Amino acid sequence: MTSSILITGGTTGLGYHCALTLARKFPSSTIFLASRSDKDHSAETINRALSQTNVHYLPLDLSSQSAIRTFVQKWSDSNNPPISHLLLNAGLQVPGDISYTDDGIEKTFGTNHVGHALLFHLLTPFLADTARIIITASGTHDPAQNSGLPDAVYISAEDLARPTRAEDLKREGRQRYATSKLVNIMWMYALERRFESLRSKSASGPESGNVKNWTIASFDPGLMPGTGLARDAAPLVRFLWHNVLPRIIPLLRLVYTKNIHTPEESGASLAWLASDESVKGESGGYFEGRKEIKSSKDSYDVEKQEDLWGWTVRNLAGGEEEIRKFGLKSV
Repeated sequence: MTSSILITGGTTGLGYHCALTLARKFPSSTIFLASRSDKDHSAETINRALSQTNVHYLPLDLSSQSAIRTFVQKWSDSNNPPISHLLLNAGLQVPGDISYTDDGIEKTFGTNHVGHALLFHLLTPFLADTARIIITASGTHDPAQNSGLPDAVYISAEDLARPTRAEDLKREGRQRYATSKLVNIMWMYALERRFESLRSKSASGPESGNVKNWTIASFDPGLMPGTGLARDAAPLVRFLWHNVLPRIIPLLRLVYTKNIHTPEESGASLAWLASDESVKGESGGYFEGRKEIKSSKDSYDVEKQEDLWGWTVRNLAGGEEEIRKFGLKSV
């Protein structure tokens, strides 16, 4: 049976190299690269490189809830094969002053979490019964890793979405990014608890009405100089990021961290986590490259996970029927 593989942020960097690996591995599947633009014609490039025609580009703006709903409506109308692999990979880091999405949500949180969460919830009717979902997170969420970014701070989802306190409004963009990556992992743990319930119902047989065996994992690709993450940084930072740091990765591994990779290396690891038989049934794990590790202490706070889950469902669902669906009460 053919299937669809959907990768957000799949046109550049990590996502592109992951897509290339998956397209090579699954030539009979249809690979969709969902991103705001494909100015480098990445889908065409992959098809030419592999002498295939199974990779396609789809425009998607994760910072706009209306754009996400339009995307999913078009997906529904297109009658694509079920989604076997959903890679929520796109990421945004906004330097400087706080900025907001058109929906009035702080932009980093609104894109890195809210956009992906809404996309997932709307796509659940189109997921294969054994779909695997991977969330690209980051080691920057964990203060113990000494990433150089300010520590992630989670008080509540509402504080992140619509900050009003002076200290929240003054937080710098790098801290908002680290916190959004903490949120990605917390949401993954909350979602895994719901998946566990679905899987237990599935084990009871088709008569349960919820025959789903969805699995989920989160992924830290490590530091990847040269990717588009610094697209909005100051000119000097962009120059160093794109022209200097990629050339000295071996040195950086010695003096800074071993968890630094080229996009090709991390893209291959992301594809491995999404599709390798050795991790096919693994769910609820946090992986640094191809090794499962512990995430930060704060990420395991169930009360905060449930605050995030509840806020997300309440604020993204459009009415009682969607509240039930988004809460995975009916799938």
